[in-house]
Amino acid sequence: MTNPTDRYIHAATRENTRKSYRAAIEHYESVWGGYLPATADSVAQYLAHYAPTLAINTLKLRLAGLAAWHNDQGFPDPTKSPHVKKVLKGITELHPHTETQAKPLKLEDLNRVVSWFDEVLRSELCTRPRRLTLVRNKALFLIGFWRAFRSDELTRINIENVSVVPEKGLEIFLPRSKTDRSAQGRVVRVPALLQLCPVSAYLDWVSEAQLREGPLFPGINRWGHLSEKSLHPASVITIIKQSCTLAGIPDADEYSSHSLRRGFASWSNTQQWDIKALMEYVGWKDVKTALKYIEADDPFLSQNNKRGLNLPDSNM
Repeated sequence: MTNPTDRYIHAATRENTRKSYRAAIEHYESVWGGYLPATADSVAQYLAHYAPTLAINTLKLRLAGLAAWHNDQGFPDPTKSPHVKKVLKGITELHPHTETQAKPLKLEDLNRVVSWFDEVLRSELCTRPRRLTLVRNKALFLIGFWRAFRSDELTRINIENVSVVPEKGLEIFLPRSKTDRSAQGRVVRVPALLQLCPVSAYLDWVSEAQLREGPLFPGINRWGHLSEKSLHPASVITIIKQSCTLAGIPDADEYSSHSLRRGFASWSNTQQWDIKALMEYVGWKDVKTALKYIEADDPFLSQNNKRGLNLPDSNM
């Protein structure tokens, strides 16, 4: 008989995290040839073997998977040993890694993609399935950009949790997110705009698809049937890349699920938003995370960010 608490334990960990942990265990056992339960020495050897080829963040993720397995099975966690920590620190020193960041989708490129959506939608050759897909993707781009959503946040939005506030915009309740450690959820507001309006795009999509309940951005098959399940976050990346490619935007393959988020952060920076206001709007808790999303070569960054956060001068 299944333990009733197992359901809640399972829900406490995100599905993507569980997949990452399973991949880590498979890599340790099947690819490297390690044995479980592991010893601190074998984990250290595993890290040293892959240090020249894997990024430090990937190694840390593998360690998290190994740690989770040992904790779940009731074994001592070898990843917490001083020996493993020292090896990891040495890898960081000898194999410095520059974090790859998503290419920000600039406002002019967002306009270009939306214009392409509208042009195809006006075509007499646009079929019903194609029309549904384009109207959905347009809403996804505009809501994702103006609220700086991650792909997993976009795919968690349910139509029941969205309300239209007349003359103001949308209110969306997110039941949970990556930074919401206590799982309390939060309400975010999406503004109504004169151009590139996310609210109009939302209303067009809901009307076109006759949505009443379920995911706001469901999958759509070749016959135009809407899935009962939301798009997978990885599918959002594909949609962004393909849409930018079809709109004729150069280097579209460099975009990812964070491109909408980085694009908004860069735009708000050019509009001279205070960094604290940006963090509150997006939901960032850590200033270091926020600064990663802002173009570093913007002269506003070095002045307004210090003013907003009272950061000490680097020369002091």
